[in-house]
Amino acid sequence: MKNLTNSITRFLLGLKRPSSSTNKRLLHKNGETLSSFIIREAVTKDIEDLVTLHIQVWYETYGNSKHKLSRDYIHRFWKEAFERTNEGWFCFVIENTHTHQLVGYAKAKPYASGDLPDYAGELNKIYLLRNYQRLGLGAKLVGHVARRFLSQGIHTMVLFGIPQNPSCGFHEAMGGRRLYSANGKFHGGYGWLDLQKLAERTPV
Repeated sequence: MKNLTNSITRFLLGLKRPSSSTNKRLLHKNGETLSSFIIREAVTKDIEDLVTLHIQVWYETYGNSKHKLSRDYIHRFWKEAFERTNEGWFCFVIENTHTHQLVGYAKAKPYASGDLPDYAGELNKIYLLRNYQRLGLGAKLVGHVARRFLSQGIHTMVLFGIPQNPSCGFHEAMGGRRLYSANGKFHGGYGWLDLQKLAERTPV
């Protein structure tokens, strides 16, 4: 019953997401093309923009949630992350080269927990503004993460989410396989056992 509820919630949240054709028209209307965007490594000066992006995407995805985000908390999260330079984490951002606005990011790190010994990397977060989804930018982000992990000798990756997230379909389209608990329940986790294959199928 819970799995059905999660599926319905995910479906209803997904209805809020614009189609690929809608976002392509919006892109054209704004005088943008996919070549307007670059993917680069996040730096400390991006913190305020990352905080704004983090909060905006969260509310676009879960706007009806009773849980409210604190900007101070999210700012502290990113500030402390950039201060922890010895943990091996990295973050790629998508930047509009004309406006310098950040429209998406992916944060990842080595996966050190022994709970899932088959996985060595973790895609910690992947956020993309609603108006820039379904344009291939998310796939590019995932590809950048996969290639970075491969350069570090990491060939597998895990992602932990929630089953109500409408992005579950995206993770599955990217080749992620659902991870189930010992009692057979799905809690929103996905795994990739071959990052080389993922890197080859995603655009640079």
